[in-house]
Amino acid sequence: MPDRRKHRGPHPEDGRLFAPEVWPVLRRAVAELCWLLSRDYPQKSALKLVGDRYALVARQRTAVERCACSETAAGERRRRQVGPSEVRGRPLWIDGYNVLTTIEAALAGAVLLPGCDGTYRDMASMHGSFRKVTETLPALELVGRVIAALAPGRCVWYLDRPVSNSGRLKTLMGQLAAENGWPWAVELVPDPDHVLADPSAATGETAAARVIVATADSVILDRCGAWFNLARETVFRHIPEARVVEMAADTATDC
Repeated sequence: MPDRRKHRGPHPEDGRLFAPEVWPVLRRAVAELCWLLSRDYPQKSALKLVGDRYALVARQRTAVERCACSETAAGERRRRQVGPSEVRGRPLWIDGYNVLTTIEAALAGAVLLPGCDGTYRDMASMHGSFRKVTETLPALELVGRVIAALAPGRCVWYLDRPVSNSGRLKTLMGQLAAENGWPWAVELVPDPDHVLADPSAATGETAAARVIVATADSVILDRCGAWFNLARETVFRHIPEARVVEMAADTATDC
């Protein structure tokens, strides 16, 4: 079935599934999943155990899973996180779809999930195809404004080449950068995760040490060096009305 969505907005049931009165239950579920993961329980079985205990439906379980990680993972990710002032003059490599869809979701009023590692994640999903929505251009403009204020060195967006319409998005991003004088480059690669998790493969060890990665992808965060919380920074600066569901504590020690 073709994707005809015009917005990266909320699921029809999200108002009920993530209502403020449900937050205490979701927070307990996240905390308990973190506890289990910190003690090396397999993620799939740990999520089922927690989800069954609190009678969570599938979408709530997905949200809990996206918020949770082990105490060790949360602490290590936070240790390598850099602040806005540290981005200036350094290469910034961006996990394109990961950052973009989160800002699109924020603009469309969809649920945003603060993870135990401090990132914001969304509930959107792409199945091999990217569809431009009403929020795409405004989202790119907001991220562009944040990047311009951060004043990094070379800024490169990485998009998945196998995802259909990546070429069209690259063209749009190039046009937007040219219109605003933003020093962007956009690269289509077979697997951005591989590039972002190990910048040394593309730049060499010395240059890779200066690269800052922007993503909320846990696989990348567990392997990359320095990283910047670009999606959360953009929401903080420009989307105060974002629908943030407080499911996880904001410090690793509370997870």
